[in-house]
Amino acid sequence: MYKIIFISILSLIIFSCTNKKIETKPNIVVILSDDQGWGDLSISGNTNISTPNIDKLAETGVIFDNFYVCAVCSPTRAELLTGRYHSRGGVYSTSSGGERLDLDETTIAEVFKNAGYATAAYGKWHNGMQPPYHPNARGFDDFYGFCSGHWGNYFSPMLEHNGEIVKGNGFIIDDLTDHGIDFIEKNNPEKSGKPFFLYLPFNTPHAPMQVPEKWWNKFKDKKLEMRNRKPLLENIEFTKAALAMCENIDWNVGRITAKIEELHLTENTIIIYLSDNGPNSWRWNGGMKGRKGSTDEGGVRSPMFLNWKGKIAGGQNVTQIAGAIDLLPTLADLAGINKSNTKPLDGVSLKPLLFNENAKWKERFILNSWKQKVSVRSQEFRLGAKNQLFDMDKDHGQTKDVSTDFPAMYSKLLDAKNKFEKEVIAELPETDKRTFPIGDPNFNFTQIPARDGIAHGNIKRSNHFPNCTFFTNWISTTDSITWNAEVLADGDFEVEVYYTCPAEDIGTVLQLSFNNAKITGKITTENNPPLKGMENDRYLRTESYVKDFIPTKLGTIHLKKGTGTLTLTAPEIPGKQAIDFRLLMFKRI
Repeated sequence: MYKIIFISILSLIIFSCTNKKIETKPNIVVILSDDQGWGDLSISGNTNISTPNIDKLAETGVIFDNFYVCAVCSPTRAELLTGRYHSRGGVYSTSSGGERLDLDETTIAEVFKNAGYATAAYGKWHNGMQPPYHPNARGFDDFYGFCSGHWGNYFSPMLEHNGEIVKGNGFIIDDLTDHGIDFIEKNNPEKSGKPFFLYLPFNTPHAPMQVPEKWWNKFKDKKLEMRNRKPLLENIEFTKAALAMCENIDWNVGRITAKIEELHLTENTIIIYLSDNGPNSWRWNGGMKGRKGSTDEGGVRSPMFLNWKGKIAGGQNVTQIAGAIDLLPTLADLAGINKSNTKPLDGVSLKPLLFNENAKWKERFILNSWKQKVSVRSQEFRLGAKNQLFDMDKDHGQTKDVSTDFPAMYSKLLDAKNKFEKEVIAELPETDKRTFPIGDPNFNFTQIPARDGIAHGNIKRSNHFPNCTFFTNWISTTDSITWNAEVLADGDFEVEVYYTCPAEDIGTVLQLSFNNAKITGKITTENNPPLKGMENDRYLRTESYVKDFIPTKLGTIHLKKGTGTLTLTAPEIPGKQAIDFRLLMFKRI
């Protein structure tokens, strides 16, 4: 009898253990859109657009009504990654090196990777290209996308995978989502044994305004019911393209959430959705003042939804002000991860607000800065860049200066602004002395693009927005391209140049030099593709058109550790011009 009882108890224990769900740290998915305004969603009240998948995330999760990012792209990404104001991390521009996040900053990916997470980023990085600024060097195991601030072609474009140049597959947002879905499947914790952190920094609806026919056809003849508060400023065709791109994003968000549901991961996956700044054109945005580039409400207020089914009650609206600086401390707190190795954070954990523990929530200010413009947001007021005070509960359009009505608050916010300018903005050096690194010994590839170069002589950049440009009009042997560079470790490097060259100019000789090292190679293969991009644009772009550049081996160069000027010249030009230049690729051998 005792034997029967013992066997029964043992069986019960075994059954209990085999059926007990093992508690693991939550998976994290952060989806960041690019230039999507607060108003570019149907849940915000915009009847011009339908975004059911993002709306569902919001409705079944938590909506942050007053969530703030930066006025432009790279600063927001820096703040999301570090939990600190972007100026602290050396980010002061969106191109030519100013977008880089200082190397002594700790990223959210490093925090989660150190806690045992599988990490990946697919999309627009925009915080540094060359290792150790590259995403693979900042905590992401896998990266697919591009590192510049914008891209010139969204249909099967030239991209990179972990530093190596590859060709995209179809429309870029669909392609990035495919990689995200594949990552989720391969890193399903039930198979891999560890949680994942997935960062999807999409690059739309940033210009150029390209979107597949399926999405464009809905909008091209559509009458828009809701307009910008100053309708004469709005370009209807641009708005239509932006909204079509946003509906494509929504479809892809639905694909991500469907995969998470299919794999039964919803109860242990936190999904966050937000944008990186205000809308990139004048369109409906809830009557707020400002757009992308502005530190007014319309330029920095972002949608932000957090969804964790089964753990955080849905249907909540958090009204307390919050921002991109809060994501690292919040997610680390929710996952129970130690973040003590980070620098002092500007952000705070929003966990108490998510679990209705906000009885003692402290008063706080969130500061927005860009190009010498600083604005301060409290719970009820905004101090504008020109030191006007606005009552944001009553005046979202910032139409009336109430500084004389609330002198105490005005003084308080002005003091916060002055302190921020002295202690944070002043941290940025007058000149950027950071070099463009080559040959990080921990990585095989280093891209040195036209974006980061300086043209000399007759050479011209294809567009004044540098990010996705190339150099052209190379007509003289005295012309050159230079980079302020630093080789991080001695080594031999195979160098490729990505170029175009018509048949009549074949034979151009290129020479690359750095300090005492030098290699010379000849262009022997024609590559004369037309400019492209305009065939897919839904609205005339202001950025550069692109070409299909191809690589050719320039040779192998031995580089010594140290700083210097990397110089590319053309000592022999047998035709009318040398090449159109896109980038150099260094491969450590």
